[in-house]
Amino acid sequence: MAKIQYYGTGRRKSSVARVRLIPGKGNMTINKKSLDDYFGMEIVKREVNRPFEIAGVVGKYDMIATVNGGGFTGQAGALRHGISRALCVANAELRPALKDAGFLSRDPRMKERKKYGLKKARKASQFSKR
Repeated sequence: MAKIQYYGTGRRKSSVARVRLIPGKGNMTINKKSLDDYFGMEIVKREVNRPFEIAGVVGKYDMIATVNGGGFTGQAGALRHGISRALCVANAELRPALKDAGFLSRDPRMKERKKYGLKKARKASQFSKR
């Protein structure tokens, strides 16, 4: 018998998270590590768990995710986005609550590109009149 799985892809900054939700007991695996081992900071762990809390399905799904690119805050945001999308696939009635919380919209903020003639995106060398 094949297991029921729900997929969602989340993105934030340069991070991409591929999320699988499987009905289970609430185990969370990110890149073959547990949530506590992968993310050290408590606030980042809370960010990843927020979609489950808002949907009211804490402990009902096991999550297996693959995340790459970016730093830990970008990866946490990508995971939140992917989990929210997968929950919508699992149960369409959860969509309004997740949408009101802003978890289904992709955060468009990216790093600005470096421009020629400047040291960074906006940093220029110091101006001197003489």
